[in-house]
Amino acid sequence: MVELALLLPLLVFGLMGGADLARAFAIQLAVQNAARAGAEAYAITSARTPSLAKQAAVEEMNRTPTVNAFPSNVAVTEGQADGSVCIHPPPPANPCFVTVTVTYPFQTITAWPFVPNTAIFNRTTLFRMFY
Repeated sequence: MVELALLLPLLVFGLMGGADLARAFAIQLAVQNAARAGAEAYAITSARTPSLAKQAAVEEMNRTPTVNAFPSNVAVTEGQADGSVCIHPPPPANPCFVTVTVTYPFQTITAWPFVPNTAIFNRTTLFRMFY
């Protein structure tokens, strides 16, 4: 009985820590997949406006449980390889690229002592645009 009383708090903290770590990993993957989905949707002309690309990224992120993303979590920019504004259609020597950046704040379930309880996950994906 004494052994159980001593080990039970350690087991509970271990389970809750594992759950927080698993959530953080899932959210990081959701952010990465959202950046890819938004950039891909914009690059292959299925979502040729930044708002549609943002919506594709948000829909991808919100497939993950506990994630509640908004279009404000996503930034979409377009530019040519030399940094100038895209010319449509771009010349083959200077193609256009779309960059999608997704940022999402993470907070642990439990406020852990001596450990950061919040993190900002962000990913940027760059795709060459096709016409």
